[in-house]
Amino acid sequence: MQVTLKIFRYNPETDKKPHYETYKVEAEPTDRVLDLLEKVKGEQDGTLTFRRSCAHGVCGSDAMRINGMNRLACKVLVKDLGTDHITIEPLLGLPTVKDLVVDMEPFFEHYRSVKPFFINNDPPPQKERLQSPEERARFDDTTKCILCAACTTSCPSFWLDGQYVGPAAIVNAHRFIFDSRDQGAEERLKILADQFGVFRCHTIFNCTLACPREIQITKAIGEVRKAIATGRLD
Repeated sequence: MQVTLKIFRYNPETDKKPHYETYKVEAEPTDRVLDLLEKVKGEQDGTLTFRRSCAHGVCGSDAMRINGMNRLACKVLVKDLGTDHITIEPLLGLPTVKDLVVDMEPFFEHYRSVKPFFINNDPPPQKERLQSPEERARFDDTTKCILCAACTTSCPSFWLDGQYVGPAAIVNAHRFIFDSRDQGAEERLKILADQFGVFRCHTIFNCTLACPREIQITKAIGEVRKAIATGRLD
């Protein structure tokens, strides 16, 4: 089949403003959108710029807007889009560096702000810090985040004000807040209780729909809100 790609293009060195360019490529229904981008870059226009790494839905590098939805180009098959016309654009809410590449630094700044690492000041045990299956299950869902930014850049609250910490940061805070071995919950909850924290979420569910790992993001945000309001982690 022949597929028409309408791709967002912007080179700050030569373009005064962004524009779209159209390419036609031969494709199989089982081809991924990433495969089509590789064909364009390799066979038609070597200047096309996009991020990719593992190409297996693990690294999150190739998150972009595909027909108006945030997705990983390596996971979306042509047949799943239900059309032979595909529009590909960079993620919203982050500065465009070139074509489909955005500046991820604002996203990672928010991520770092919630202290997404293990905090425990007790002397380390001789073996591992034990945890029951039930305690591990409490935060299992939010361990799956691959930091692709698909959730945060699908959020209208983030589009409105980039100072909002965003869903991905809250998800990664959740992963440690509810870890029974961690001692930094109070500190993280204080960070997320400020004016650009968790209460900026308006429960639109865009983030949950956009997540390629199917994390229940809106549920996790609600649990962090409850912990702030009650001062309890149960």
